[in-house]
Amino acid sequence: MNKSIIRKQDYGTLESKPPSMQTERLSLDYGKKQAFKDVSLAIASGRITALIGPSGCGKTSFLNCLNRLTELTPSCKVSGRVLLGEQDVQALAPILLRRRVGMLFQKPNPFPLSIIRNIEFPLREHGVKKRDEIDRRVENVLRDVGLWDEVKDRLSAPAFSLSGGQQQRLCLARALALEPEVLLMDEPCSALDPISSEAVEDLIASLRSRYTLLVVTHNLAQAKRIADDVALFWVVDGVGQLIEVGSASQLFSSPQHELTAAFVNGRRG
Repeated sequence: MNKSIIRKQDYGTLESKPPSMQTERLSLDYGKKQAFKDVSLAIASGRITALIGPSGCGKTSFLNCLNRLTELTPSCKVSGRVLLGEQDVQALAPILLRRRVGMLFQKPNPFPLSIIRNIEFPLREHGVKKRDEIDRRVENVLRDVGLWDEVKDRLSAPAFSLSGGQQQRLCLARALALEPEVLLMDEPCSALDPISSEAVEDLIASLRSRYTLLVVTHNLAQAKRIADDVALFWVVDGVGQLIEVGSASQLFSSPQHELTAAFVNGRRG
């Protein structure tokens, strides 16, 4: 490899937006297997950051570290720091952290409850008890994800009666109901048909500026369409590493690393 790995860590380079979250030399091991190492990345507030790279380079594992989902796997060992604003996430109770940092998974995962209960349940678990406040939030988030007109007359129907795309939008509404600061999305369109995928992609783009979004995607065209900033992960000597990060326009038009250029032009990955 002719060029050294680039880690652009000037947090002012991404359109001068202050970081909503940032990692400092974050590393993750699954037992004796290291998933990624020494990732320092600023995630700018009110923007969409896409994580791209080939399978197995640590993108999803990195995402899971940000709201401490890795703690659900006993063999995981995390080193380095994750900051939410200026606060180390280790200082937060996991339930509070996951309220502030929501998650949308690759496959829709509604609870085996009614449509309305999918949103009521987390609200009640997080202390929202008043009926009028619950009703307000339910309607607001269903409108936000474009579901209200589709389900308002059947809120008591099972969530599993919805189509795949509707289920994914319901899961997003469930996350938004807790009014998070950051939304993490792991391949949110990969399990959907093209029409549903387009609807969810448009929805993600519409959330720009209201939330800080970090989206893992293997779809480079999708990253070009929705992302403000892009970070490329790669496997180097068997370990995931951050190769390059910058604005989407810069990274796709004039990448600074040979691996980035090869990947975005379809020659590698």
